[in-house]
Amino acid sequence: MHITLNGETKTVGEGLSVADLLQELGIEPRKVAVERNLEIVPKSAYAATNVADGDRFEVVHFIGGGAPQEDKVNEDPLVIAGRTFSSRLLVGTGKYKDFPETAAALAASGAEIVTVAVRRVNISDPKQPMLMDFVDPKIYTYLPNTAGCFTADDAVRTLRLAREAGGWSLVKLEVLGDQKTLYPNMMETVKAAEILLKEGFEVMVYCSDDPIMAKRLEEMGCAAIMPLAAPIGSGLGIQNPVNIRLIIEEAKVPVLVDAGVGTASDAAEAMELGCDGVLMNTAIAAAKDPIKMARAMRLAVEAGRLAYLSGRMPKKFYADPSSPLAGLI
Repeated sequence: MHITLNGETKTVGEGLSVADLLQELGIEPRKVAVERNLEIVPKSAYAATNVADGDRFEVVHFIGGGAPQEDKVNEDPLVIAGRTFSSRLLVGTGKYKDFPETAAALAASGAEIVTVAVRRVNISDPKQPMLMDFVDPKIYTYLPNTAGCFTADDAVRTLRLAREAGGWSLVKLEVLGDQKTLYPNMMETVKAAEILLKEGFEVMVYCSDDPIMAKRLEEMGCAAIMPLAAPIGSGLGIQNPVNIRLIIEEAKVPVLVDAGVGTASDAAEAMELGCDGVLMNTAIAAAKDPIKMARAMRLAVEAGRLAYLSGRMPKKFYADPSSPLAGLI
């Protein structure tokens, strides 16, 4: 028999069901959707649906990143390096007690972009569970970062390996200054950014809350500017809202607060300042209940964004009654 499968003609044997066809193709049925002659085949009917000569099949699955159709349902998408996302919350994947908790927290957060660190494979036990077993890169957009790098050379090497391993070109660059503060070393950061941009990487860059330096990074071609709210993992919240606002006012690329968020009100504050998004890890992973905190952060980011877009009322020094005085009894 001859069928058309995802736009290509394919010869298959007689008497196959849809389930048999998927098995021959080596496709996991629970991970795909099947359309036969413009009609969806329910998963429960795969075994009972026979393949006939001339059938046209589409077999599709989920992929990472923002899908074009999101524009139709989301009037306020986050766009980074030409990619479109519904969620403005980015979440790290470290510090959780185990991978199942990581996966549950990410699901509760609604995040579409997750940061991943590049580390050596455990050669002595290569069968240990890996992040990809629990956080599917076909569903989430992996954002490789350079956590733990203290020189431009180490950061560039790390991201080259990440691109080789997974084909990722959208990356998060961070070059740290010292172990105590984990504050960004901006001289090394600029040096690394120059190399990565020349090599075709789309660089989201962790930086100090210096408006001049942030503008320099944007002019170099960085895809997003990510000033810290406070030291990494401190949970202190936004320490310099004036500088964050100045960075936002001058930027023509997305500005995302990165590091220092401790609770939901910190995330809402960042969004009310006009940030395009917030990246966090410890605030969720170190909470007593990471799953509930992940949901709280999701709602806080959404609320803060809506408040920013709505335009808050002006502050006044005196009371202003909300009920009219005319007609008062």
